[in-house]
Amino acid sequence: MRRLTGHRVVVGVGASSGAPADEVYEVIESVLAEAGLAAERVAALATVAAKADEPGIVEAARRLGGVPVLAYDAAVLAAIAVPSPSPAALATVGTPSVAEAAALAAAPGGELLVRKRKSTPRAERPPTATAALASRPRG
Repeated sequence: MRRLTGHRVVVGVGASSGAPADEVYEVIESVLAEAGLAAERVAALATVAAKADEPGIVEAARRLGGVPVLAYDAAVLAAIAVPSPSPAALATVGTPSVAEAAALAAAPGGELLVRKRKSTPRAERPPTATAALASRPRG
């Protein structure tokens, strides 16, 4: 894996309604750790417009120092080719990818550094958040 020094990154985030902020933040931390990056490298979170006001995502952005939450229309995200499309995301929000596509949408000309990762399931319920990491080109 390439080490990025000085690059800013964007974390694409997907979340179920009511996803706990701790779970959203933990999956963000996991993709950053996988890339060997500190939270200070995050320029923004990105998601589908329908989830931009989701409390868990908003709180995660606050914990990251108040980075902006960039929102994209589902049709915009659906047009972006990704390695890990999800029928569940398509059925729920109208795009086969939220985390990967939003990360790439917010980093035009950049690259996907960490593919979609799911949060850790909690007490008898499935994961409620996903995250992916993309680099923004310098400039």
